[in-house]
This record gives sequence, structure tokens and C-alpha cells, in this order.
Amino acid sequence: MLVHGSMKKYPQLAKEVYEGLTVPTLEEVFKKFGKQANYYIETKSPDVYPGMEEELLQVLEEYKMVDSKGRTKNVLIQSFSKESLMKVHDLNPKLPLVQLFSYKNQATISDQELESIKEYAVGVGPNFSKVDGQYVKMVRNHDLQFHPYTVNERADMKKALEWGATGLFTNYPDVFNEVLREYKHNNNGNK
Repeated sequence: MLVHGSMKKYPQLAKEVYEGLTVPTLEEVFKKFGKQANYYIETKSPDVYPGMEEELLQVLEEYKMVDSKGRTKNVLIQSFSKESLMKVHDLNPKLPLVQLFSYKNQATISDQELESIKEYAVGVGPNFSKVDGQYVKMVRNHDLQFHPYTVNERADMKKALEWGATGLFTNYPDVFNEVLREYKHNNNGNK
């Protein structure tokens, strides 16, 4: 579902059939798509909704998204809130977490920051428009995944892959799948 702000930004994606739709709960999503789907879940406004991390982990366990040892093969959890991710990590250190960043200017990150993130997360997710190849190289040199957002242009998708993106967010997954196929073909499947 497109939220109101997205309709203004991407009017070509707004359709009358979407009017009045509601956002499903996480439980409804799990019931519909089951354990075979992959999920990328974000904790939003954890300071406004205290206890959301505990509830999230309870729902993951209830729907058997984590095994008896607390591991998962198809769930990633992300947040802009380091505190929220640290809380999830304290509750279950085996869940893969991604630290989100929203940069207003050119993105910079230090080796110390990356080492700190590595203590609780498997990757970082900055806004793609503010990063460069050097930023990505630093992230990857620390054995962290790189999942930028929101990458909508073909050229940017290709650039993200060339820089070493291990995942990305886009409003056009069909276009990204085409770019990914071309990229893999042109690189003989080495990446």
C-alpha cells in the first residue's frame, strides 16, 4: 500500500483500487505468506511504542520464524534506532540486524563506528544518494553487509551492485531483477 506521502512522490503508482486499504498486521502477513517467504522487518519509533522488540520476538517465535536455537534463515530486522537493535540483540543475539542511517550530507563512517556496529549487526543501510564507493568499501572491509535505500534508477542499481551492495531497497523490484540478471551475466556469475 502506498502511504499518502508516497502518492505525492510517485503518482504513477497510485491507483484507485488502493484507496481505503489498510496495512496488515505482522501476524496477518505471516499467516498469508508463511515461513517460506523472506521478511525484512523494521522497528519504527521504538521510543513511542515501548516493548515492541519483545512483541516482535514473541511473534517470530509464535510463527516459527526462529528455530529452537534462536536462529532464522529468512528474517532480517532493521532500524534507525541503535537502542532498538541493541535491545533485539540482547534478547536474541543470533538474529541478523541492519543498522539504518539517514545522512543529510555526504555519508561518512569511521572504522570505530563500523566495529561498534559489528558487535550487534550484520550490516548497514544508508540512503544511497549520500554514499560513495569508498563508504561501501569501508563497510564491506569490515565484513558487514551493505543494504542501501531507496535505489530506483537503473544506473544507480548497477552502481550499487558494482560497489558491493549485498541487498537494496527499491520501489521497482522488477527493474532491479532485470539489472541484477544483467549484472550477473556480465560478471559471469562471480558476484
